[in-house]
Amino acid sequence: MTAPRLGLLSLFACTLVAAAPPARIHTTTEARPLRMVSADRPAPGDSDVRIRVVGAWRVIESNGVPEHNVGRFPNRGNPHAIEPQDLRFRVPAEPQAAARPTTLELGLFGVAVNGVPFDPGAAEWYRGRRGSTWRYEALGGAVPLGIDENHAHVQPTGRYHYHGLPSGLLGEVDDGTAHGPLVGWAADGFPIYALRGYADPNDPDSGIASVKSGWQLKSGKRPGGPDAPGGTYDGAFVNDYEHNDTDGVLDTCNGRFGATPEFPDGTYAYFLTAEYPVIPRCFVGTPSPDFAQRHGPPPHRRGKAPPPPRR
Repeated sequence: MTAPRLGLLSLFACTLVAAAPPARIHTTTEARPLRMVSADRPAPGDSDVRIRVVGAWRVIESNGVPEHNVGRFPNRGNPHAIEPQDLRFRVPAEPQAAARPTTLELGLFGVAVNGVPFDPGAAEWYRGRRGSTWRYEALGGAVPLGIDENHAHVQPTGRYHYHGLPSGLLGEVDDGTAHGPLVGWAADGFPIYALRGYADPNDPDSGIASVKSGWQLKSGKRPGGPDAPGGTYDGAFVNDYEHNDTDGVLDTCNGRFGATPEFPDGTYAYFLTAEYPVIPRCFVGTPSPDFAQRHGPPPHRRGKAPPPPRR
């Protein structure tokens, strides 16, 4: 498959910007080592997650509480406490690639197998200019976000969510040697794996290899001026990165077509990677509308029949 190109559709961006509160003002321009809060305490309550196929949909219901330990919340960088949620998401059970990818600016990429959402973006901009090109990377360390050792923190709604590798979950499901574990489902219905795949994507007997992101830091200096931060491209901002279409790496959406243990006949699959973007930032298929709301409950509540997926 030819790597998808960026500069495409921006998922729900207008709705999110219109409904969001004023952005905080930041002027820092340098990436810093990520200082994480120790995940040394149990989550508040028992995990409750159910994933099943109902007709044309894979339905994921959960209270958003992981089984693994979490950090202390509230904390200095994140003033919110974890609260059990009533989450219900539908994704296509038989997803199809769309004619063109959909870029994820802010919002949920998918849901982990433990019911905790993947939410890679941060609503933080240089000088607070919401919607500008210079949005801070959540894992870049320039803006303290109170992220714990699971690369997660908490929304104002109390929703715990992953911004990067879900370390506690991986400790439960990953043996570190086999094909990377199935860790979740993307909003378009395709599976999400972590860190490793078959050396030859189409040959399960080819051995296991780490998957590599095709994203890399741009070279040189950022533009400066009243609306741009200047400084060196160092990972403080999402726009510090670009994709290099090199053979043997993942595509722009951090995925590829190939066989997996759960799909031996082949599927498109996303991968979480050790390097940027860690969690993918675009969709090869069409994302379910259940993922459109960043803050508040999803639009389809338990007990309400969802409409059929569009073909």
